[in-house]
Amino acid sequence: MSIRLGYQIPNFSYGGPVADLFPTVIAQAREAESSGFDTVFVMDHFYQLPGLGQPDEPMLESYTALAGLATATSTIQLSALVTGNTYRNPTMLAKTVTTLDVVSGGRAVLGIGAGWFELEHQQLGYEFGTFTDRFARLGEALEIIAPMLRGDRPTYEGKWYRADGAINEPRFRDDLPILLGGSGERKTFGFAARYADHLNIICNADELPRKMAALADRCEESGRDRGTLETSYLASVILDEDGDRARRLQREYLGVRGVDLDAMSASERAAATARQFVGSPDEVAEQLRTRVLDHGIDGLVINMAVNGHTPGVVELAGRTLRPLVGG
Repeated sequence: MSIRLGYQIPNFSYGGPVADLFPTVIAQAREAESSGFDTVFVMDHFYQLPGLGQPDEPMLESYTALAGLATATSTIQLSALVTGNTYRNPTMLAKTVTTLDVVSGGRAVLGIGAGWFELEHQQLGYEFGTFTDRFARLGEALEIIAPMLRGDRPTYEGKWYRADGAINEPRFRDDLPILLGGSGERKTFGFAARYADHLNIICNADELPRKMAALADRCEESGRDRGTLETSYLASVILDEDGDRARRLQREYLGVRGVDLDAMSASERAAATARQFVGSPDEVAEQLRTRVLDHGIDGLVINMAVNGHTPGVVELAGRTLRPLVGG
């Protein structure tokens, strides 16, 4: 398993009827598959996230959507970025992602994190708890899920979860990859060092040197060779053949969300756009190379909330970015 170039679909607000929604998702996944991306991701949320839209904007349940994409694609890996651990019992999650692996012919990746969006928990009846609670639950869940993915039958009794000889059949393989996603230098990175094949780092680009140093420390503490844990960075990309048009799209997108870049100081603009990479193909490629990949990150996962659903845009991104990550 390798994730060098991933495409995350973060929104389903395409402006058309619901009947056209999933065909648009399929079109993006197929375009990603044919243009050099190795993995397609959806978010595991039930409401749209702050910064992307309003809670009542369209949001598909992740594993149902991924199963649909499995039948519409043939080679690209499929994953949630990332599964919220709080939303599913760990034995059910192991069964769900293993079923996706069977349905897709061995293309599933388990992306998992502790969960964080409080509004979903409150309104939908999921226990939220404290930050410490959620990471304790994630640690317990991984003690159950990881062996189930390998064909073992774990027995576990924890504060949050239990299993008694949990069976997980059928499996397509015994090495279904685990991806941890997040920014936590102690807990998330520590779990990644212990359990994961891949770590997707979510942070401002200027924080990457510190994040990479912390990851090296967690691997050393766990007795793991840092080189055996693949990394990627989650980037928001606004790409157009015309760089000025891309920057106009950025201003329009942020303006609707109450962010006026033109009214900000240079430092405020930098903070507001710290995870965005905007411009022409050459400009975006240079930004990602210097701001991300030069810090030792192995791969890129991009989302294109502004115009990724426009035919041809994902293909342009693949053609632009694949050479940066060894394609």
